[in-house]
Amino acid sequence: MVAGKRTVEVFIAGCACCDEALEMVRQMACPSCEVRVLDMRNEAAARRASELGVRSIPAIAVNGELASCCAARGPDAQALRHAGIGRPIV
Repeated sequence: MVAGKRTVEVFIAGCACCDEALEMVRQMACPSCEVRVLDMRNEAAARRASELGVRSIPAIAVNGELASCCAARGPDAQALRHAGIGRPIV
């Protein structure tokens, strides 16, 4: 994690649902959010997803933890806000 930043990892694979999730995160992100896009068609991204327990995509991790909305289903704006996306770190 970058000091003073919230690291948001978005796992995608080029589908319309992934594009929608990425756009949602980008719209919600604040200056304290560092958004990283990890394409599951890349071996390094797939390894990182495995480390975090990603079971389906799109998936989003915040500060190295899979967001609760992504543990069993797709991204949810309320759960992402709860994880801190969109709130500046003070």
